[in-house]
Amino acid sequence: MALKFHGVDFLHLDSSFTEDELLVRRTARDFVEDNLIPIIEDCFREGRFPRELVPTMGELGFFGASLEGYGCAGMSNVEYGLVMQELERGDSGIRSFVSVQSALVMYPIYTFGSDEQKNTWLPALARGEKLGCFGLTEPGFGSNPGGMTTTARRSGDEYILNGEKMWITSGNISDVAVIWAKVEDEDDRVRGFLVETDRPGFKAHEVHGKWSLRASVTSGLSLQDVHVPAANLLPGTGGLKSPLMCLNQARYGIGWGAIGAAMSCYDTALQYAKMRKQFHGMPIADLHRQAEQRMDGAGDGAHGTRHPGRKRDYRGLPHHAAHDEPGVGEDVRGDARHPRADSGAAHHRNRGVLERVS
Repeated sequence: MALKFHGVDFLHLDSSFTEDELLVRRTARDFVEDNLIPIIEDCFREGRFPRELVPTMGELGFFGASLEGYGCAGMSNVEYGLVMQELERGDSGIRSFVSVQSALVMYPIYTFGSDEQKNTWLPALARGEKLGCFGLTEPGFGSNPGGMTTTARRSGDEYILNGEKMWITSGNISDVAVIWAKVEDEDDRVRGFLVETDRPGFKAHEVHGKWSLRASVTSGLSLQDVHVPAANLLPGTGGLKSPLMCLNQARYGIGWGAIGAAMSCYDTALQYAKMRKQFHGMPIADLHRQAEQRMDGAGDGAHGTRHPGRKRDYRGLPHHAAHDEPGVGEDVRGDARHPRADSGAAHHRNRGVLERVS
C-alpha cells in the first residue's frame, strides 16, 4: 500500500501561495488521497473509469472550476492549476477527464454559447450530473484539424451532421458532445454544435487495448445523418480559432498536471529508495548518486506553471480566458516530464516489467 503523500516543496514555493490557494490544494489533495489513490491501481488494471467519484468532484467544484456563475466555483487561475496538479498526481486519466469536462465542454458553452445553452447545460455539467466530450480529432486528421471531413448542412430549422471523430475522451459516457464540423452552407466554415448523444445516428465505441490513461474512457464517434435543432449551433463559434481557443484553455491545466505527475514520480522513487536495501543493508536512498537524481529538478517545473497563472490573474484576464501563451504549457510539460519520470521509472525498470514484485 502506498504511503501518504506529504508534499514536495524544495524551492519553498508554498510561501508564494495565498491561504485560499493552499486551501484549494489541500482540498484536492485530500480528495486524491482519500478517494482516488485507494482504487486507482485496480482501475488502471481493469481499464475502468471510476464514475462513482464524479458526484464528489462536482460537489468540490472541480468541474468548470475557473468559470463564473452557473454553479461554478469561480477559482483563480492558480487555484484551478493546483486542482489539476493534484488530480494528475493521483492519475493522468482522471485529470484528463476533468480537463475535458471543464476546458473542452463547459468552456466552449460558456464562451460561445447562447444564454439558453448556458442555462441548460452548465449547472448540470458543474455538478457532474451531465458529462460531455469534445469532438475535434478525426481518424485522418489530428494535428491538422483544418483537414476535418465532418460536415454540417442546414435543412430548414435543423442541421444534419455527418462524420467520424477519434481519440475522444469520455465519448462513451457523455450526455452531450461538442462537435466541430465544416458547414457546407457557409463555405466550409468550422462551427461548433451541441449534439445530445442519444440522438438517432450518433454512435460511440470505446477504444480498447490502451497502455496508458487506462482509467479514462477513450472513444471513437460516428455521426450518420444526425439531426440537431438550429438552436444547438454554438452561435459564437466561427473558424478554427474557436476550437483552438478551447485547446489552449486545456493546455494551461495540462501544464500544471505535468507537475503533479513529476511529484508522483519523485515520491514513488523516494519511497522505494528508502525501502530498497543494498550494500550491507544500506537503503539506496543514502547513496549520493540516488539522492542527487531525486533532488535534481524536483521543483523546477513549478515556476513555469505558477507564473502564467499569476500573470493571467494580475492582468485581470477572466478566469475562463483562453491561455495567451499556449507554448508555456507545452514547454513545462516536456521539461517536467523526463527528469523525474525517468528517475522514478528507472527504479521500476530495474525490478523488471512485472506490476508488482514481492
